[in-house]
Amino acid sequence: MDIKSSLSVMDQLKANQSSPLWDLLFTGLGRSILSIIRSLGAATIFLIKTFIHIFRRKQTGAIVKQVLDIGSKSSGIVLMVGLFTGMVMGLQMYYALVNYGSEAALGSAVALSLVRELGPVLSAIMITARAGSAMTAEIGIQRISEQIDALHTMGINPIKYLISPRLAAAIISFPILTAFFDLIGLIGGYLTGVKLLGLNHGAYIYRVYDSLEWIDIYGGFVKSIVFAILVSTICTYRGYFCHMQPNSRGAHSVSEATTSAVVLSCVCVLVSDYVVTTFLM
Repeated sequence: MDIKSSLSVMDQLKANQSSPLWDLLFTGLGRSILSIIRSLGAATIFLIKTFIHIFRRKQTGAIVKQVLDIGSKSSGIVLMVGLFTGMVMGLQMYYALVNYGSEAALGSAVALSLVRELGPVLSAIMITARAGSAMTAEIGIQRISEQIDALHTMGINPIKYLISPRLAAAIISFPILTAFFDLIGLIGGYLTGVKLLGLNHGAYIYRVYDSLEWIDIYGGFVKSIVFAILVSTICTYRGYFCHMQPNSRGAHSVSEATTSAVVLSCVCVLVSDYVVTTFLM
């Protein structure tokens, strides 16, 4: 009986191991993991090639043009979001702090929250929504209309001509827009706390000045540079290879690439924010 029962157990294990459901599950999981690894490797090589071409000759004019497109044209939405973010934070934190008799600490709460976290993150998300999507769509249209192939034919490196200026412009623009976001957010907190709720003017200014240290400002700029590299790489990579989207061709591949680039960029901004914060703490 023992031998028969052990043989039956082994037969069941073999049957389970050869089950089509298990084969399908692990095959799909393995393909997904390999696809992610291949995409990460290709994006890393793409970033390295792009970064190298930044320092080649005759890039200044193209970089200045992209700073105008990415930075200057995104400043309006960044400033508006920064102002109302600061005002909402001032309103919410004031009523939270007044319960503990600590409303004088409003300046510290608004300043640290903006400079450490909200400024870099919200600025990156706003720039992604406006400029990142435009980068992906523009490069994607150039790909499907064979303009990039024409550059190859003329002996022009498309990465140097199209991608490198955008990466350099993002690295320049993100920290500047983050600084503007922080500044206008502090002004928004001031308007709510001092002008609307009657907090002492000197107390707010002193708390802002006293609470901020160089490591806070430095950390915010480090985050903004990391976000700039991630967002510009993801958006340009998706647009450049939009013709390789599975089950998508033509204009539909551009729309799919743009949507996935914006979503993936926002997710990577939040994930990298946690990682960078861990190293800076």
